Amino acid sequence: MRKLLLVSIFAIQAVIAYPQTYDFLKAHNNKGKVFVSWGWNQSRFTHSDIRFKGSDYNFTLKSVIAKDRQTGFSLRYFNPSKITIPQYNFRIGYFINSKYSISFGFDHMKYVMQQDQTVKINGEIAGSGTDYDGIYNNESIKLTGDFLRFEHTNGLNYLNLELRRMDNLFDQHTLKIRNIDINVIEGIGAGLLYPKSDVTLLNYDRNDQWHVAGYGMNLVAGLNVTFFKNFFIQGEMKGGYINMPDILTTHFIEDRAAQHFFFAQGNVNFGVMIKL
Repeated sequence: MRKLLLVSIFAIQAVIAYPQTYDFLKAHNNKGKVFVSWGWNQSRFTHSDIRFKGSDYNFTLKSVIAKDRQTGFSLRYFNPSKITIPQYNFRIGYFINSKYSISFGFDHMKYVMQQDQTVKINGEIAGSGTDYDGIYNNESIKLTGDFLRFEHTNGLNYLNLELRRMDNLFDQHTLKIRNIDINVIEGIGAGLLYPKSDVTLLNYDRNDQWHVAGYGMNLVAGLNVTFFKNFFIQGEMKGGYINMPDILTTHFIEDRAAQHFFFAQGNVNFGVMIKL
């Protein structure tokens, strides 16, 4: 009799709990939802070796330092005609099931070589008609403006596809805040680098053209706060590897630069999510 009573109690609890669990899962089923987000990033880059190759030169600069270029916060961040001036992140995606989404992103970073730093140089420069002509064997050189200006400021554009997972941090048994959901994000991605590089080398005219220069891959983790099931704020940490073996430099079509490095982003994004 006692066992029968216990079984009955558990059965009643299960019957009561099932609708609550079902309603929670139904409310948090993201399958078929589309999301769009826009935000801004701060970026960091590891030091990199940069090789320059052309008909008159072939040399490598070692451990070059670079940083991003932040635009001071102002109303231009929200001006439709100027929103692409700061470092920004755009993403659009689709949930293929309740937890996993596939998305396309455009990460606009800015990469600026630190001017007047001193680095090691190896290789040869000949026929430039400047004082820099010569053969270099691990010698020190100061990267002054008359020798080199090297930037991806229009920008270091990373076009990427990502597979992401989103998990609700609290279920109905732990913490439930009315009209607010807190989620964790993890993901992996890969894509192409499409910079418009600003390179002034010696006395050569710059190229200044958009160009697919290489590829990248990344990991991402973040915290998502969704309001009323449709609007969200999302903070992210994103890091990865970039390899660009085909950077345009001067107006001579055969002239190229090559570099690879690791990068990190700290992102704040605002977005909307709707069910199709």
